[in-house]
Amino acid sequence: MLHLEDIPNPKQVNSLALAYIGDAIYEVYVRHHLLSKGNVRPNQLHKLATKYVSAKAQATILHELSKADYFSEEEMAIIRRGRNAKSGTVPKNTDVQTYRYSTAFEALIGYLHLEKNADRLAEIIQSSFELIQNEGRK
Repeated sequence: MLHLEDIPNPKQVNSLALAYIGDAIYEVYVRHHLLSKGNVRPNQLHKLATKYVSAKAQATILHELSKADYFSEEEMAIIRRGRNAKSGTVPKNTDVQTYRYSTAFEALIGYLHLEKNADRLAEIIQSSFELIQNEGRK
């Protein structure tokens, strides 16, 4: 198996770089989750995945978990850094505020991954899945 090199001091990694890796990590978890539910048709997988990985979904997850005081102070600091990061790009399918909150969510996921805090990463991702699934039932 490929060994991933350690990233020295993830706290010092640029917020947009944290979001970059967080986006990929979250996507893998979502794809695995969907496959585990028996979804195998590519078009269906893509359509279902967008319910989890869209900027709107990620911003909603962050807002709902924040309202529940779900995050530690350290995690909130990463979220604030991610939210305030200036990407220099204009989002295509969403407003700037939603885009910033989704970037904050991805930055947190990336940070926890780089910190090798697998338990907390899994906890947050599982909570995000539950929120998205409950949204679909409303």
